[in-house]
Amino acid sequence: MKKSLEPCLPAPRIIKKGEGFALEYDLPKSIGKVVAFYGNFGVMIKAYAYIRRLGAVGLGRASRMALLNANYLRVKLRDHFDIPFPESCMHECVFSDKNLPNEVTTMDVAKRLMDYGFHPPTIYFPLVVHGAMMIEPTETESRGAIDEFISAMKAIKEEAHEKPELVKSAPHTTPVSRLDEVAAARHPKLRYKKE
Repeated sequence: MKKSLEPCLPAPRIIKKGEGFALEYDLPKSIGKVVAFYGNFGVMIKAYAYIRRLGAVGLGRASRMALLNANYLRVKLRDHFDIPFPESCMHECVFSDKNLPNEVTTMDVAKRLMDYGFHPPTIYFPLVVHGAMMIEPTETESRGAIDEFISAMKAIKEEAHEKPELVKSAPHTTPVSRLDEVAAARHPKLRYKKE
């Protein structure tokens, strides 16, 4: 590396200070942080605190609830969506777009879920399932919330039959509708520009 580029290196930088080391933050020509400097420490502390708060008994119960919630969802939707792995699942269940009518896709279902007030599930993963929808209801979801999600999924399937354009053009209730995700990935706008 050229010495002239040293002031531009990411910050903070570890420097020798007396007998020890210190972090140097005052680097006006630095490009700044490349990633959050302390890594995933905050996430790990939250997970550790959650586990400690639950304790051994609570952690076992939480695990069983995650299993129960995923299998409840799987059973309630199995007559409406294709299940590539019909046996009992663990904490997540996977559906495919195999039986969706009128060329409605997994992406369409995910976008339409936003109109019903739900964050879309993981889509197109696992890669071994064409049009995969991986749904992971957590241990903290109530049966009422899961039933609302099930109702939304059934309604979307019905809309796919009766009003496919409504599903294909979703979401309708968000500030921004469909984005060109391929263009966004190929030509990202990394800085906000006031117009």
